[in-house]
This record gives sequence, C-alpha cells and structure tokens, in this order.
Amino acid sequence: MKITCFKAYDIRGKLIEQLDENVAYRIGRAYAEHLNADKVVVGGDIRHTSKPLKLALSAGLIDGGANVLDLGMTGTEEIYFATKHLGVDGGIEVTASHNPIDYNGMKLVKADSRPISGDTGLFAIRDIAESYEQQQVSDALASYSVNSDACEMETQQAFLKGKGSIDTAKLTASGRYTETSCMSSYVEHMLSYINLNNLKPLKLVVNAGNGAAGAALDAIEKVLLAQGAPIEFIKVNHQADGDFPNGIPNPLLPESRSDTANAVIEAKADMGIAWDGDFDRCFLFDENGEFVEGYYIVGLLAKAFLDKDKQSKIIYDPRVYWNTEDIVNEAGGIPIKSKTGHAFIKERMRADDAVYGGEMSAHHYFRDFAYCDSGMIPWLLVAELLCTSGKPLSSLVKERIAAFPSSGEINSLLEDADLALQRVVDKYQPLAEIIDDTDGVGLEFGNWRFNLRKSNTEPVIRLNIESKGDIKLMEQKTKELLEIIRA
Repeated sequence: MKITCFKAYDIRGKLIEQLDENVAYRIGRAYAEHLNADKVVVGGDIRHTSKPLKLALSAGLIDGGANVLDLGMTGTEEIYFATKHLGVDGGIEVTASHNPIDYNGMKLVKADSRPISGDTGLFAIRDIAESYEQQQVSDALASYSVNSDACEMETQQAFLKGKGSIDTAKLTASGRYTETSCMSSYVEHMLSYINLNNLKPLKLVVNAGNGAAGAALDAIEKVLLAQGAPIEFIKVNHQADGDFPNGIPNPLLPESRSDTANAVIEAKADMGIAWDGDFDRCFLFDENGEFVEGYYIVGLLAKAFLDKDKQSKIIYDPRVYWNTEDIVNEAGGIPIKSKTGHAFIKERMRADDAVYGGEMSAHHYFRDFAYCDSGMIPWLLVAELLCTSGKPLSSLVKERIAAFPSSGEINSLLEDADLALQRVVDKYQPLAEIIDDTDGVGLEFGNWRFNLRKSNTEPVIRLNIESKGDIKLMEQKTKELLEIIRA
C-alpha cells in the first residue's frame, strides 16, 4: 500500500484519501518496530478525527510491541514535555495544526523529544508501514473494533464525525494502553521560566482559536491565581470545538487576527495572545491591538534570557536577523545562525548548548524544554518583561522596528521558481558585499539585505528584506525584487 501523507518533517494528509484509521494503525506499528519502543505517549488536538486516528495509532503501537500512555486532548508541546518528563521512548501528537478542516496529521519524536524527520527515520517508518499486507492490517483493526461489520461508507462517515471503529475498552484490555495526564507537571515547568514575584497587574486577551490551547491555559491560570499573580485573562474563542466556528486558528494570516485585535482594544488590555490549533506557536498583539511580527519577538525573548545570563548562546534563522544579532551582541551574548526549520534549529541548539532559538515564523525553542518549541513559554516571558521594564509592548518593539525595518515574508507562486531565482542571483550577487548560503540565497549590501528561498513542496519563492534604519529603502528594494521575481 502506497502512503502519501509523509512529508519532510511530519505527517499531513487529506482525510480518507491519504489518512484514515488503516494508515494510522500502520504508522503506529511501524513506529514501534522501527524504534523498538517500549513506552510511547500519544495525544491529539481537538479535530473530530484526531481521537479515532489516535486510537488506531495506539492499536498499531501495541501490536508493534509498545505500551501506550494516552494524554487525551493535548497540544504538541504537551507531548514534547511528557516524552522527556516521563523518560519514555517517544511521543506522537495527532494534529493538523493550521491546515484545512478536511486534513489531519502527526508529529513524531523519539526519546528525549528528539525530532523524527525525513533524515532521521520518518521515511524508514513510512517504508515499514507500506510493507504490511492489507489483510493483516484489516484483521488487526477488526480485533480492536466496536463496529467491524459496518459497511465502508458508514465507517468513513462515522470516522469523519469523530466516531472511529476502535473500542477503547479493547485497547485497555490489552494491558498496554493507559490514559494518564502530565498537566500539573507541565504547568509547573511552564511557570519555572518566570519569577512570579516580578509580575504586576496585567490584563491579557487570550485567543485559543477554539483549538487545544484553552485547556492548557486554564490550568496555568489556576496556578497563577492560586499563587496570587495579578493577571486577568479575557478569553476569546476559548472553548475547544472541532468544527472551528470562528475559522481554522492560524494568526499568521492577517484575516485571522481581528478577533484578538478588537478584543485588546475593547478591553484596554496590555497584550493580546493568539495560538494556532496545536499551540506550538503563539502570536502577540500590543496594547493597541497591533500584530507584532515574529521576527521582533525573537529579539525580545533573546533579551529576556540574556538579562538572566549575559553569555548565553542564541540561535536564529537566516531569513532576517540584523535585529536579533544587534540585541544579542549588545547584551554580551553569542549569536549563532542556523538553517531554517525545527529539525535544524533543534540540532544546532543541542550542538552549541544554546539557551534559546527563534524563527521569524513564531517558532520558539528552549533548551530547558528539551530544545523543543513552545507556544506557552514565549508569552509568559514577554509578560514578565512588560512588568520588569515598565514599558508597553508597543514601546519595546517600536524602536527595534525603526532600527531594522523588514518586509515580512512575501511568497510568490511561479511557473518556474528556478528561473526566477536565477534572475535575482544574476543581477544582485555580483554587487553583494556578503554572500550567505546558510539557507537559500542571502545577500548583503551595506545598509540592506535580502534572503530568497525556494519552497521544498511547491513552485513558490519566499522573499525577506530588511534594512538598517531606512524603511523607504526597504520598501523600494522590496518592490524592485518582486518585479524581477514575478517578471
């Protein structure tokens, strides 16, 4: 059986066509066999199909020889935390994050929450999963099934509504499936990143986007209030709902920001926070409801760590970085550039023992969080920074934006991405003062620079431009480059 939902860094596919209970079972069994896993934690986001996929995955893990610890409805970072905290052999989160509602997927890690990508075993798991005979898989699923006699169409419709074929009681009866929770330990770890005594009265708008973030936030809020932290939360789209009545949560899209921005203005809040579906990313809004680009949050978080340890190492991606380098150098830290992507960032952080790594795409990685990305730690650190600095968020980022204005990432869908890339290289590379090939084409010209990268999966080119204190130059060069790229 050919399985097409395996990507470079995770598993993502259209429901029924690419990903169903059959495929999930195969993945679980192959994962357990490939890693020779004894214990694996699993969880799933709020999508209707996440639970049936997770249970089929669990059946495969059990038949592959593993014991399964099911954390229930979780965000991806809860799986990262539990894998490390419990000392198990791996973890799998069933999630499609911000993908369309008719998709789902999985994110996989092994022991110590090390990522599993195409270069580190993901495709080997796919090959094993494809090798199982269909009758073998069908018989195995039937042994765990509550409705094995249902016709295929009825089974598919039930699956899409969240009523899969796997009987949880039969999984439990195997002696290898247990439902558990790490929430209290997870919250304790989250709050270890800040000093609660530093907190002053704050009003925060929080938008879970009807995704998985709400439950984790409630648990954090409960402990904060119990310890007397003067924080008030105004909750927007808070209730988890697999129908996503307010749209798929993806605050990276401008059209997905108005609920948070409007609530900040109406409540006169100090900051707004919004998450994607599995809350491994958070996005911040200042007290005026203005969205803060992830690039400038990297600088803020770098400063938060350097304020506590001035010689820390900070990892950043090569798309835009002048602001980050300036902050790190000024604070006495050590800036280190890494190729874009979570697997590369995490690997470089481990190699250099970096305390923090950040990408402009709002992925933030933390050494003490098993070098993994979190959507909860960033807002906690920024909230503490607001209190200790005595400055509003707009003030903290305004001078940095003025010092290093950037275009944000601009995507161009092209018929021939290679030809467009070559046009840019031919024109600009001979004039460049610095050529950086860490990831894509990076060229510097004294007071401005750009990075141009091709997508690995589609004919798209991604452009980022920044300048030193000259927003008009940045805008002019953005227009100039786009005309060449899209010629």
